[in-house]
Amino acid sequence: MAVHYWTALFLVLPCLFSISDASAGDADPNYRACVSECEISGCVGQECFPQCNSSSNTGPWYIQEPLYLQWKKWGCQGDCRYQCMVNRERERETLGQFPVKYHGKWPFKRVLGIQEPASVAFSVLNLAMHFHGWLSFFITLYYKLPLKQDRTAFYEYVGLWHIYGLLSMNSWFWSAVFHSRDVDLTERLDYSSAIAVLGFSLILAILRTFDVRVEAARVMVSAPILAFVTTHILYINFYKLDYGWNMIVCVAMGVSQLLLWARWAAVSRHPSNWKLWVVVIAGGLAMLLEIYDFPPYEGYFDAHSIWHAATIPLTILWWSFIRDDAEFRTASLLKKTKTKAK
Repeated sequence: MAVHYWTALFLVLPCLFSISDASAGDADPNYRACVSECEISGCVGQECFPQCNSSSNTGPWYIQEPLYLQWKKWGCQGDCRYQCMVNRERERETLGQFPVKYHGKWPFKRVLGIQEPASVAFSVLNLAMHFHGWLSFFITLYYKLPLKQDRTAFYEYVGLWHIYGLLSMNSWFWSAVFHSRDVDLTERLDYSSAIAVLGFSLILAILRTFDVRVEAARVMVSAPILAFVTTHILYINFYKLDYGWNMIVCVAMGVSQLLLWARWAAVSRHPSNWKLWVVVIAGGLAMLLEIYDFPPYEGYFDAHSIWHAATIPLTILWWSFIRDDAEFRTASLLKKTKTKAK
C-alpha cells in the first residue's frame, strides 16, 4: 500500500522548495523605489490605497468595516508591493523580458484578494477528494463489510486511517489558507500541518508494512516518532523557522517511507498492488513540476498550482487503495476465522 508514501512525497515538496524572501524582483532598484514612495504617499500612479493613511479599522467595532469586506484587503505594504510588482512586470514585458519572482513568489494576479487563486482552488479540491475518500472508506467499513459482534470492523488499521484522513484534510485546508494569503502565521500553520501528517504517515507506513497489530508494539513504534514530530513543530513555531533543518526532517521521513513501501511492494501479493505502482510512478513524474519551475501562465497557473491539480486524481486512487486494503484484510481474517471454527 503506497498511499502513505504518496502523501509523504507530496507533503515533502513544499519543504524542499522553501520560500526565500530575497528574489530578483524585490532586489530591483525601480521596484524598491516604487514601494518606498507608495508607503509614504499611499499611491502608485493613479492607484491609491486608503489604508496607507487611514486608521479606520483601529476604532470601536461599530465604525469598522464588516469582516466580509476587510478580508479581501491587504495592508499598506502588501498593496504597495502588489501594485508596484504589477507595474514593474508590465514594464519588463514591454522590454521583452521574462517575469521574475518577488519576495520568493511569481507575480500572480489576485482574485477577490486571494494571492494564488489556482493553488487555492486545487487545494480545496484536494480537500474535497480527501473528504470523499475518507467518507467512502467509512461507508465501506461499516455498511458494506461484515462487522464483529460488537459492531466494530475486522480491519486492524481503521482507527489509524480515520486519524490520517482528518490530518490530511486539515493539511489541505491550511494549504488553501496559506496560498490565499502568505503571511508568517499561515506559513507556519501550513508547514506544521504538513509535518504532522507526514510524521503520522511514517508511523502508518511502519505499522502496515511490518503488519504490526499488537497494541504494545504499536505504542513502542509510535511514541518516539510522535515525540520527535511534536518537538519539531514546536521548534519551527516558537524558536526558529529553519528552512534548511525543516527540509532535512521532511526528506528523512519521506525517503524512509519510500524505502518501506518499495520493500512492501516487492514482497507483497496484494490484489491491488498495481495502484501502488501507478501512484509511485505518477508521483515521481509530478515531482518534475516542482523541479522545473516556471512563471504563472496568464498570471494564475504556475508549476506549483499544476502540481496541486495533479494530486487530485492520485488522491482518488489513493483512497481507492485504502478501501481495497480494508476489503482484502477483512476477507483474509474472515477466512482464518472460518478455518479455525472448522
